[in-house]
Amino acid sequence: MDDPSAELQPLAGDASFRRYFRVQGKAGNRVLMDALPPKEDVRPFLRVREWLAEAGVRVPSLIGSEVLQGFLLLEDFGDITWAAHLSDGGDVAPLFADALRQLHALQSHPPVFALSLFDVARMRAECNLYIDWYLPHVAFHTPSAEAGEAFHAALAPLLWEIARLPRVPVHLDYHSRNLMLPDGGMPLGVIDFQDAVMGPVTYDLASLLYDCYQAYPELVRQEWSRHFFEAMPQSLQEGFANVETWHRAVRLTALQRHIKAIGIFSRLAFRDGKRQFLREIPLTRKHLREEIDDLGMKGLTPLLSIEPV
Repeated sequence: MDDPSAELQPLAGDASFRRYFRVQGKAGNRVLMDALPPKEDVRPFLRVREWLAEAGVRVPSLIGSEVLQGFLLLEDFGDITWAAHLSDGGDVAPLFADALRQLHALQSHPPVFALSLFDVARMRAECNLYIDWYLPHVAFHTPSAEAGEAFHAALAPLLWEIARLPRVPVHLDYHSRNLMLPDGGMPLGVIDFQDAVMGPVTYDLASLLYDCYQAYPELVRQEWSRHFFEAMPQSLQEGFANVETWHRAVRLTALQRHIKAIGIFSRLAFRDGKRQFLREIPLTRKHLREEIDDLGMKGLTPLLSIEPV
């Protein structure tokens, strides 16, 4: 940041209070993260970034930091996300192959520090976002306290099933907007990783295959799910009777994630004024309906069938 000729260009933000700028200067482009305390804390980002780099995941290199002020200067991966690449007609197969390779590296190298546990209590709180934000603000339906408790009671066995899956380190937002093509090429750059947890081995793959922002054919999803399963360590494969049992667990994990995502999109729109996230709800609800149907869970809870107004 010693270049007086450097220019700042605002970049698209994420679902947080962080702001991002492209620094264009003599040394080339860099990304400035502005994570203003006390709303944000850059220390988890730095800790997770170092761990992932050591694991062989391609994360942005750290160029400079002012931790107390919440500033980080990072490598610039450019503007081409996985999503943008596909929008321009790019081939998805090489992206999946590299994303799964890096995901195996992430899962195989636990950090030396403790990660928060992605447990039933957390999943229940995430599902509650659907009740608190989507139903009243998007669907204009305010459920009774009894209906809310029935909703959680119906979901509880599914959440416990997810919680009992083998646990590994989890990125938590491993999808097409957080995977980049630096200089238009590979390996993929991985961003938005600071919220990593210890959770189900299915979680990140579910985030990728059942992406809230993409709609892949189910046969394509099943094929990449099989590839991932067959490349897992034997110790993890033993947690599943076969690849079909594995893929059902992936879909079950995606179902919980989509309930959460619909709630988060609604909260971002109506609490934080980021109304653009309302555009993501229809596809996410489509994924959710398909999961309920394909998993044989019609009638799971009537609150999941309520559409936006």
